[in-house]
Amino acid sequence: MQSSSSVLIGDRPLTPAEVVAVARHGVAVEISAGARDRVAAARAVIDGRAAAPNPHYGVSTGFGALATTFIAQERRRQLQVSLIRSHAAGTGAEIENEVVRALQLLRLQTLASGHTGVRPVVVDCYAAMLNAGITPIVREYGSLGCSGDLAPLAHVALAAMGEGDVHDSSGALVPAADALAAASITPLVLVEKEGLALINGTDGMLGMLLLALHDLETLVSTADLSAAMSIESQLGTDAVFAADLMALRPQLGQAASAANLRAFLGDSPMVHSHKGPEDGRVQDAYSLRCSPQVHGAVRDTMSHAALIAERELASVVDNPVVTSDGRIESNGNFHGAPIAAVLDFLAISVADLASVSERRTDRALDPARSHGLPPFLAHEVGVDSGLMIAQYAAAGIVSELKRLAVPASVDSIPSSAMQEDHVSMGWAGARKLRRAIDGLTRVLAIEILTGARALDLRAPLQAGPATGAVRDLVRTVAAGPGPDHFLSPDMEAVTELVRSGAVLRTAKEHANV
Repeated sequence: MQSSSSVLIGDRPLTPAEVVAVARHGVAVEISAGARDRVAAARAVIDGRAAAPNPHYGVSTGFGALATTFIAQERRRQLQVSLIRSHAAGTGAEIENEVVRALQLLRLQTLASGHTGVRPVVVDCYAAMLNAGITPIVREYGSLGCSGDLAPLAHVALAAMGEGDVHDSSGALVPAADALAAASITPLVLVEKEGLALINGTDGMLGMLLLALHDLETLVSTADLSAAMSIESQLGTDAVFAADLMALRPQLGQAASAANLRAFLGDSPMVHSHKGPEDGRVQDAYSLRCSPQVHGAVRDTMSHAALIAERELASVVDNPVVTSDGRIESNGNFHGAPIAAVLDFLAISVADLASVSERRTDRALDPARSHGLPPFLAHEVGVDSGLMIAQYAAAGIVSELKRLAVPASVDSIPSSAMQEDHVSMGWAGARKLRRAIDGLTRVLAIEILTGARALDLRAPLQAGPATGAVRDLVRTVAAGPGPDHFLSPDMEAVTELVRSGAVLRTAKEHANV
């Protein structure tokens, strides 16, 4: 029976929320009885082929460019061990635990599909490792995103064999054999086909895509909030976000962002203070007026990426696979192109979202464009620099995000003696997207820090309920207007408020949504 606090594997595709729950929050997993039966049935097919005198790829042959080399039965266990050890060839810094757990979980889902030919004990081992909090060391470089994420997955498989190092549930770095023993998990001794089944998947890049989409759901709405703070404090108008104007261009993402802006600004005394014929400005600058169009394009990109991710969650990625009618067939489903393309698309959108945010921040600091705010929002102009260098930080990050927006998926370097002559580079696309999301988080935090100070400087004019509540939240971790002080801790603290979702939750609690 499934626990109310666990995720059931094998009866249906995992949801994105379930992947995040297991990967990031340590929720346990359980294998369904039906999945276990399908796994055993597929293994019986592999066992039958393993005894045959004619070669079957992945069962009684070598791999990749050595696919035509027949391997005698007595050497096949050594073949599995050699495959995992040789492919666990990652290098560089350790990747984040949540990414490794997502990788483990998504490989487990495929193993439990009944199409890979592994034994039930392999499925049980991967589930037990997740539940025990045993996280193998996986390194930054090694995957080309074709034949799946070979090296990262091989590091996980190596740990399941009791080799290499892992982080245990306390986060300590320990030998895999010791961690398995402490959790009463028997190390795997792999047999025919299992080595391939453990490493032929796009699970790393898919896991990072799902985590990125989860984070961007918060960040794109936070960008609507930060834009509202900039528009309000720079005495901009909310009239351009009217629903009937948005309906003239029926883009779904644009409509959603405009609705957020209306909610965040609609009850603002500051916005209402300058409405009417006495306001001589014709229209606001693009970075303010076109916020829904820019933010909306990001939302639409996310929707497309989420569709691709949903299809991937319903996929079985292995080579060869055991079909439902008992055939063992080679295929190319391990190619990461579908995921790699949307990872790159998202990196472009992230760069654009950060870019327009930084432009709004810069406007607030320029007395020629801020409509009456002091230069750089400084306390004593000339003595104090205010938020001048905070904008430098945002500009530097945006510049890096533009470099990270260069697509990885258009590159390909042949490997495996030209057998794998076109690869996706999806892993690299996923890694740079994670860095880009961190940068976006910081740029939005700087805009919110700036908007909060600008709102304070507009006194006695009052901010709206949503933006004012966020300003008050910022004040719990960052000082308001006054003489210059050590600014970096404020920026880090507000970044954490953005990353945790506290900023967005506060805004929604006080907005008319």
